[in-house]
Amino acid sequence: MKALGAVATVIGLFLVGLLGASLGLTWALGVALPYLALTVFVVGLVVRVTRWAASPVPFRIPTTCGQERSLPWIRQNKLDNPHTLSQVLGRMALEILFFRSLLRNTRAHLTEDRRLVYTTDLTLWAGAMAMHWSLAVILLRHLRLFTEPVPAFVTWVESADGFLEIGLPVVFLSSVLFLVALTYLILRRLLNPRVHYISLVGDYFAPLLLFGIGASGFWLRHVTKTDIASVKELALGLVHFHPVVPAGISPLFFGHLFLVCTLLVYFPFGKLLHAPGVFLSPTRNLANNNRAVRHVNPWDYPVPVHSYEEYEDEFREKMIAAGLPVEKE
Repeated sequence: MKALGAVATVIGLFLVGLLGASLGLTWALGVALPYLALTVFVVGLVVRVTRWAASPVPFRIPTTCGQERSLPWIRQNKLDNPHTLSQVLGRMALEILFFRSLLRNTRAHLTEDRRLVYTTDLTLWAGAMAMHWSLAVILLRHLRLFTEPVPAFVTWVESADGFLEIGLPVVFLSSVLFLVALTYLILRRLLNPRVHYISLVGDYFAPLLLFGIGASGFWLRHVTKTDIASVKELALGLVHFHPVVPAGISPLFFGHLFLVCTLLVYFPFGKLLHAPGVFLSPTRNLANNNRAVRHVNPWDYPVPVHSYEEYEDEFREKMIAAGLPVEKE
C-alpha cells in the first residue's frame, strides 16, 4: 500500500502539470512555480545545513572498520581508521564518489548442510553507482538549456554519453542506465522482505519521483518530441529573469516540469538531503586521533561530584556488613 500510494502520488503530480497546461496555466507552471520551487529549495537547504553545521560535536566519533594508528610495527588501516586530515579526505572522496561503504554489503544464505554463509553482494553498490552517476551526467547535459553559448565541457559530455549513436535523436546511455538502476532499487525495496519491512512511504516516493522525471524526459525526447528551441527559450528567460512562455510547448513538458519542481520542494525535507549531509557527518569527516590528541568537551562546566572516597566514607559500615571490600577498614 505504501508503494501504491507513492505511485499514485507521482502520477497525480504529473497529471496536475499536464492538465494545468492544457487549461492554459502555462505561465503559472512555467514561470511562477519554478521560481517558487527554487526559492523553497535554496532556503530549505541553507536552513537544514546551517542547523547541522551548528550541532555540537565535542568528541571524535568516526566510524572505524580497521586498525587504528598505534605502535610503529602495527600496520594502520588509513582509509577505514584515518588519523590525519589527508586520510579523512581520502576516505570521504572514496565514499562520495564511489560509495565505498556499499562494497561491504553482504548476502546471507543457508548451504545444503544448513550452515549460514555470508557472501559479498555488489548489486546494491552497482545500482547506486549507476543511478547517481547517471543523474550527474543528466544534470550536466541539461546545462545546455540554461546557457548560451553552451560550454565546451557540456558538449563533450553529450558526445561521450551518446557515443553509441543509437536512434535519432541519439539515445543517451545515462538516460537508460538511470531508469534501469532506479527500477532495480525500487524492486529491491519491494521484493526484499527485510528492506520492505523497514520502508516508509518516503522511501518509495523519492525513487518513484526520480523515475517519473526520468521516464517523462525520455518520452519527451524519443516518443512525443517537444520543441527543444522553445524549451530553451523558456529556460533562458528564467535564468535571466525575463521570463517568457513560448507557444507550442507540449503539455507533457509541463507535467515533466511539475515533477522537477516537486523534487526541488521535497529535497530539503526528505531523505534525499543525504547528498549534502554526508559532508557534515561526524562519523565520516573526523580523524580518529584520540590516542594522540586530548579532546576536551568545550561545553563542560563544573558539576558537584561524589568521589569514591566520599562514597566509601558514607557507606563503609554497610559495605563491611555486606561483605564488600573497602579500602579503609
